[in-house]
Amino acid sequence: MKLNGPISHSYLDDGKEEEETQAKEVSSAAVRVVVGYALTSKKKKSFLKPKFIRLARNKGIEFVPIDLKRPLSEQGPFDVILHKLAGKDWSQVIVDYKRVHPEVIVLDPPDAIQHLRNRQSMLEVVADLELPDHYGKVCIPRQLVIPKDPTSIPDEVAKAGLRVPLVVKPLVVDGSAKSHELFLAYDHFSLSELETPMVLQEFVNHGGVLFKVFIVGESIKVVRRFSLPDVTNCDLTKISGVFRFPRVSSAAASADNVDLDPSIAEPPPPPLLEVLARELHHRLGLRLFNIDVIRKNGTKDMYYVIDINYFPGYGKMPEYEHIFTDFLLNLVQSEHKK
Repeated sequence: MKLNGPISHSYLDDGKEEEETQAKEVSSAAVRVVVGYALTSKKKKSFLKPKFIRLARNKGIEFVPIDLKRPLSEQGPFDVILHKLAGKDWSQVIVDYKRVHPEVIVLDPPDAIQHLRNRQSMLEVVADLELPDHYGKVCIPRQLVIPKDPTSIPDEVAKAGLRVPLVVKPLVVDGSAKSHELFLAYDHFSLSELETPMVLQEFVNHGGVLFKVFIVGESIKVVRRFSLPDVTNCDLTKISGVFRFPRVSSAAASADNVDLDPSIAEPPPPPLLEVLARELHHRLGLRLFNIDVIRKNGTKDMYYVIDINYFPGYGKMPEYEHIFTDFLLNLVQSEHKK
């Protein structure tokens, strides 16, 4: 069962004949859209792939690196600024530039991205949504923030009534590998060995399958990934301690072409994801993000949002080259009409 097709829109097939046709049509066209980008070296490698750059150029889009050693005001002109850098200094640079050049599209505003730097506030946005439940119920796991003293964890967990096992994540998401570390705790007391600040989330059995919902503007794509396996009551009686897990959403963990039980493998209904993505776009003010969704095992329509990421690994999203270039062209065209 292949689940990497588009959900809400149709896109061109990524065929050789199509690329050759496009090249003939627009190879001589002048550049229409200039995108200045400020990305980490890792993000540049995974996102700005040669195939993507070629397609963008054929469509009249040029990607130009922003020199962080020079004032942004001395560079450009840009139609779009695409960035994923952390830090107050960089955020201020963007804010100042946008004030002088309001016509430039910034993907995305630093203050909007900031909401996703904190895992507590990130999921609280989802909890505050009042979504219709025609196609399923969207929840978040019960969670608890431990800001400082790890020795207080057993008491805090007991007071909050959280049940083990608990998923442990760093509170702050800053793009570093450490901020994506994931642990599973089978008892309260072992948690004191970990670094604060942290977020503790009740683990929800979900058949070991995670749905990564990629959003690019109004386009949505779902990719299925293997996740943490379910935990049984027997496991809880035999296992104790805290265990570190690798990043479960890596491309190597793809479950798109694996024959699984349909009750586990079937992605959330498209109408549900469309409403969820639209509401989060309005609440967060973001155009580029992904939502990690799981279905509670044993249920048909109980879904949990467990993470939201800004400017995720689109290089792992099927057909991202066409989706992203079309998005940029439509975005600039819409802004020009305004």
